[in-house]
Amino acid sequence: MGKVIAIANQKGGVGKTTTTINLAASLAALEFRTLIVDADPQANSTSGLGYNPKEIENSIYECMIENIRTRDAIIQTDFPNLDLLPSHIDLVGAEIEMINLKSREEKMKEALYDVRDDYDFIIIDCSPSLGLITINSLTAADSVIIPVQCEYFALEGLGKLLNTIKIIQSRLNTHLAIEGILLTMYDLRVRLSNQVVGEVTSHFQQMVFSTIIPRNIRLSESPSFGLPVLAQDADSKGAISYLNLAREILTKNGMLPQDQTV
Repeated sequence: MGKVIAIANQKGGVGKTTTTINLAASLAALEFRTLIVDADPQANSTSGLGYNPKEIENSIYECMIENIRTRDAIIQTDFPNLDLLPSHIDLVGAEIEMINLKSREEKMKEALYDVRDDYDFIIIDCSPSLGLITINSLTAADSVIIPVQCEYFALEGLGKLLNTIKIIQSRLNTHLAIEGILLTMYDLRVRLSNQVVGEVTSHFQQMVFSTIIPRNIRLSESPSFGLPVLAQDADSKGAISYLNLAREILTKNGMLPQDQTV
């Protein structure tokens, strides 16, 4: 059964979608069958892989609200081992439509149940909020990665997210674990970046991934080409960093020998 990892932070602009696409692509490149679930109404993971959300017929919305078979909504991307369960703007209304549904917090978990055995990893790109869709994502997940940008106010709102995770752990998903806190948008030349790394590492210690994602022009450009950074420039710092993150996660989960990490 595949491991489900949610990428969550209610703060926007911290690298959730960048991490979703490039971590998933790195796992796929390492020959692990991987599914991206775009659970954000902005559909950035969908467009970031080269698909027009306006042309999507079946998405995670139809799977959760209209009980469309999840396999019928999944798209096989051009990248080996990487599939996509897309999103579109209708997902905005899903929270209102789910209000009166029974077990409304478990609709995504139900949608993913039948496909979990098809994949080694399922990576969920959460929306920048702590609404019902994000709660669904965390209820469906085995663990959560929290991207934190190396900028001013980096820790702002993090306590609220961790509190939400604790509530979900106690009421909806007792098995939910924190996979790790991921430092993103790191700039070696900026003193503030180094201060944030020190502050987050000091505060959260072992929860913080060893891999740090740098600011990188290729990472910024790749969504406009509809490509993961690995497919655009495999030698870029961004591509190498996400491969290292994938290896770190695989090692942590006992899926990659220690001597294969870099």
